[in-house]
Amino acid sequence: MTDARGTVILDVDGTLVDTNYHHALGWYRAFRQYGVTIPVWTIHRHIGMGGDQLVAAVAGDDVEREHGDDIRAAWTEQADAMLDEIAALPGAHDLLEAIVGAGFTLVMASSGKPHHVERYADLIGAGDLASEWVSSGDVERTKPAPDLLGVAMERVGAEAAVVVGDSVWDCQAAERLGLPSVAVRTGGFSNEELREAGASEVVASVEELTADIDQLKPRAPQQA
Repeated sequence: MTDARGTVILDVDGTLVDTNYHHALGWYRAFRQYGVTIPVWTIHRHIGMGGDQLVAAVAGDDVEREHGDDIRAAWTEQADAMLDEIAALPGAHDLLEAIVGAGFTLVMASSGKPHHVERYADLIGAGDLASEWVSSGDVERTKPAPDLLGVAMERVGAEAAVVVGDSVWDCQAAERLGLPSVAVRTGGFSNEELREAGASEVVASVEELTADIDQLKPRAPQQA
């Protein structure tokens, strides 16, 4: 497999498909099923973090111990019920083509459930554009842990990579692995939040990134 320009590790939820607010509402409803009410805005600030870590992060360790797995199962049911409402973000497919056309190796990496990611792949017309797909089913810990990114690089034998995502958790995961990241604001996080989390570049949309694909500058992982 050639990787002349390096690898682009591309997030899916919130970056290519418009899911973040659906997910926030789904988590809100799932928590409520177990008598826990978390303000939706608080949940939204944690979207992009994997469900294995989100429950404790927003509701505390006691809720995780008592109801964590049940809440995650309830969220999956809520998210499944909203799948038909999910749409691709404008320009999502064009970005995939631009990345591959520019000579990068493309790996799709999402903290989402594998069956959700499969649905999103259809929505964005991914076809065979990506060399590999990595989801929560491939790792023990999801974002902001860097495990997904590490597996993504291993799958294609990448020596240099750049991460593209929409949340502070994408940027933190990249930073923990010593990789640069380009953040897209479609997830609802501000420029300042994304920069503070380690984003190398911030763009308003995938269309903006497609128009200036040279903002993608893979590099080898660097130790902090």
